[in-house]
Amino acid sequence: MTSTTPANASHTEGPSTIGGVPGAPAMTRAERLVRRVVGGADSAPVQMRAPFTGQPIATLPQATDADVRAVFDQAREAQRSWADRPVEDRQRILIRLHDLVLKRQEEALDLVQIEAGKARMDAFDEVSATALVASYYGKHSAKILSPRRAAGLIPVLTKVGELRHPKGVVGIISPWNYPLALTAMDVLPALAAGNAVVQKPDNQTALSALWLQELAEEAGLPAGVWQIVLGRGSRIGDALVEESDYLCFTGSTPTGKGLAARVAERLTSYSLELGGKNPMIVLPDADIAKTAAGAVTACFSSAGQLCVSVERIYVHESIREEFTRAFVAKTAAVRLGGALDYQAQMGSLTSEDQLATVSAHVEDARSKGATVLTGGKARPDLGPLFYEPTVLTDVTEDVKLFAEETFGPVVSIYGYTDVTEAIERANDTKFGLNASVWSRNGRAGWEVAARLKAGTVNVNEGFAATFGTVGLPMGGMKESGVGRRNGAEGLLKYTEAQAIAVQRGMPLRPGKGIPPKLWARSLSLSLKALRRLPRR
Repeated sequence: MTSTTPANASHTEGPSTIGGVPGAPAMTRAERLVRRVVGGADSAPVQMRAPFTGQPIATLPQATDADVRAVFDQAREAQRSWADRPVEDRQRILIRLHDLVLKRQEEALDLVQIEAGKARMDAFDEVSATALVASYYGKHSAKILSPRRAAGLIPVLTKVGELRHPKGVVGIISPWNYPLALTAMDVLPALAAGNAVVQKPDNQTALSALWLQELAEEAGLPAGVWQIVLGRGSRIGDALVEESDYLCFTGSTPTGKGLAARVAERLTSYSLELGGKNPMIVLPDADIAKTAAGAVTACFSSAGQLCVSVERIYVHESIREEFTRAFVAKTAAVRLGGALDYQAQMGSLTSEDQLATVSAHVEDARSKGATVLTGGKARPDLGPLFYEPTVLTDVTEDVKLFAEETFGPVVSIYGYTDVTEAIERANDTKFGLNASVWSRNGRAGWEVAARLKAGTVNVNEGFAATFGTVGLPMGGMKESGVGRRNGAEGLLKYTEAQAIAVQRGMPLRPGKGIPPKLWARSLSLSLKALRRLPRR
């Protein structure tokens, strides 16, 4: 395993640090962002630590239930005038935000690395995704939200249309693993639709969300339209559920199920992106070198702490040995490190809990006969939460990581002899978030992809092609979630549809002096005639 400079070694970018990370921006930036958090005067603050070093990042105020409810009251007031603004005005703010994100990306790259422990290229994935989301909704929101005409009951005489109104105040609960990109994907379309947002990011990566909020206000977003609160779900979860007009959650499947049950009691709406156990199928004609390189990215981006990363690889037996040899060699060569530059290919895990889960899954597999082909151990010499990218084989069904999500840099390789068998095994899971197919034949890859039960499937890519195509919907089937983010669906979910019909001339019930039977017969003939008209 190739290693780069440990996170606590000297660095040439400058003496200022956050969390003991060399070259990090001055602490005043973190302090400035923390001042944007709403509430927290009556709760004990929480100190967050940098994954690379274990040193403090920032002290974060924690909201109370009363704080959150007061924030929702303020957001409702701000939402009224925000919704009254033309969609084109809201679009212009998003376009300006797009430009600011790219202009100030070095700030974001530092923050994401320091908070989440990512390699810089993985942090850049978040920056680029954020810019793409701002651009997409900055260009397309007005068209997606525009009134829609439809054919009325009686041509010419019945004029109908569909309008879209904002839900009101959207509650968004964001995870720690993609703090910038997922904030953008969920918050920006909610704002574009005319809603106010109350967001609860995870404490560990709150600064990234606060940074984007600060830039949004610099781009012209009125203060109060997007507010951020911090706190444990056990303390402020009730207020978020009970006050939201729509709830958006990204996290674990058990937590998502509990939230869905509670929201259903209020008859409000929600969207959930939950867990995954994402498969990759390597067809017998796949290019071995390209597929092995692609698998490294698919499995180990953000140290595998990505909802759509691959954890299971099914390889045709005719090329299994060759693929495994190439993949293991590329995995063993992955460079680990925690400096704020582009040298390392993989950073660290983000929390002690994730390190414990990854270690437990690998040791459980090893104890039950699985073979560790490379990796399989922590790297405290680099930092407290580093773990080597790990490839396993001989994994049996009694092993925890066979079916459970690991959410770390661990992947298992399995062989198959028939494509239908591979598809069935890939689909044999309670999850259905993402999948990957590799083949020299694009049409064959597409045909296999269409048979996989996953919300997104990438051919000759791990996840980035669908993840980065903001015009496509993204979400899960089965226990991987409900609803979609991105695309038109990612915007329209934050709206209420309203149908309006204007009837002129002919009434829709018999007029005075017209026998009901005669009226019904005449209308029936009219319906038959309408049936023969060409579809529009």
